[in-house]
Amino acid sequence: MRLGRQMLLLVCGAGWIQPVVADWALNLQAPKSDIAARIHDIHTLILLVCLGIFVVVFGVMFYALFKHRKSAGHQAHHFHEHATVEVIWTVIPLLILVGMAWPATRAVLDQKDTANPDLTIKVTGYQWKWEYDYLQDGVKFMSASSTPADQIANQAAKGAHYLLEVDEPMVVPVGKKVRVLLTSHDVIHAWWVPALGVKQDAIPGFIRDTWFRANEPGTYRGQCAELCGRGHAFMPIVVEVKSEADYQAWLADKRAGNQARAVAAVAAVAKTFSPAELKTRGERIFAANCAACHQADGKGLPGVFPALAGSKIANGPAAAHIDRVLRGKEGTAMSAFQEQLDDADLAAVITYERIAWGNTGSPVQPADVKARRK
Repeated sequence: MRLGRQMLLLVCGAGWIQPVVADWALNLQAPKSDIAARIHDIHTLILLVCLGIFVVVFGVMFYALFKHRKSAGHQAHHFHEHATVEVIWTVIPLLILVGMAWPATRAVLDQKDTANPDLTIKVTGYQWKWEYDYLQDGVKFMSASSTPADQIANQAAKGAHYLLEVDEPMVVPVGKKVRVLLTSHDVIHAWWVPALGVKQDAIPGFIRDTWFRANEPGTYRGQCAELCGRGHAFMPIVVEVKSEADYQAWLADKRAGNQARAVAAVAAVAKTFSPAELKTRGERIFAANCAACHQADGKGLPGVFPALAGSKIANGPAAAHIDRVLRGKEGTAMSAFQEQLDDADLAAVITYERIAWGNTGSPVQPADVKARRK
């Protein structure tokens, strides 16, 4: 919903009352693309049509009730059918529906027209993050929620973009037609950015597509619009629209960063890290990728997500633990991370899981992870 004027509410909890500022203006977000503007106009048109129907129908009804009431001396007129009335109340609604369906159908058809894009980005949904692959530019990265855990746990004040902020936003140039190819690695997700008028499901095993063209630079936020599991609320989308020059500069920086990370990943395989180094690095990676399910304290959620603290896999053979993180577990929310993290990051997070929370598993090195890849 679009933010507007505000009002003060009182929220009652367990023995306390807290004033909360809430928004009471209800409308779609301000459109920032041509398609979004058309959606906004159709929304307004249909609301006005509904308002007109409400006024006419209830106006006639209340007029009839008042004007022809029994106390005024009127008697009910008995009749069985009236062909003219039946034609009128059939034709008029039909014309109204056609009048609403025409612009809506044209807008839907235009939403599906993904021909001749300037840029194509493949978006893959994971529980609970997004992967962006710029197919024409050789750039690929993961995007996950960056809302601090202490805000989620109500241990700190909520930020301005609570649950709508990410570590790596999608970046696109202004005024360019961006085709988005959507699929999913695990369950059904939905990529939704309302200000840009774009929403499409991401379904495992299928490629769906949609498109948008942003009219002005800015930061536009959205969310996964499909109930995709417990972490559904922690799967935001951020699209940064930049000028062509700024976009090209970002693209160059991203390519250079990816190359540097690739070189570092290769070098890390030959390096032996201390348990302390792995634990420090692994704690950060665990917080970004694993804590949503297994919790920051490693205790998981009983009956939903297993605990890692004291678990057999974290305290057992390292090879089994590596295989589980690399390939996930079929039929569960445990994703495969072999394409999401490099060998050094995987070694770090696995080591963290094996030596944190009182676990006594042996550390894992990047070379161990590489040896288990297939």
